[in-house]
Amino acid sequence: MAKAPRRPRRFETPEELSEAWEAYKRKCDNQKVLTHHFVAKNSDYLSKKLRQAITYTIEGFCVDCHLPRQDFYQTYAVKEGFSDIAALMREECEVDARSKFELGITPPSLAPLWMSKYGYATKSDNNIVGGGVPVVIRDDMKDDD
Repeated sequence: MAKAPRRPRRFETPEELSEAWEAYKRKCDNQKVLTHHFVAKNSDYLSKKLRQAITYTIEGFCVDCHLPRQDFYQTYAVKEGFSDIAALMREECEVDARSKFELGITPPSLAPLWMSKYGYATKSDNNIVGGGVPVVIRDDMKDDD
């Protein structure tokens, strides 16, 4: 028998949204992952459950809360009382992603992909096109005597 679809979640107060965000961050920081390691000594695999952290995202939060992303941005990101929390959530996502790269939790090779969401870029163009600006050096240190 098919499950009935869950109804989209609605937050009545900014505090409810904030509490749900904090619960989501705890889930992200405490993921249980089953890892396998081959042990050559006895030609066997060693399996162990480890705690891993995944990056916070607004999209992940919306899925966790069964809240359509469009509803989040059209309602909570602009609604008075909720907009400050929504802005803080986005900032915490950026800081969390950056921290996990800098600490080596997330592979650095993924940094350009993740951080481009927040306006960071990996290339800089220092070429001056069109001939540039001429530089004139003046000696203003002369005595006028």
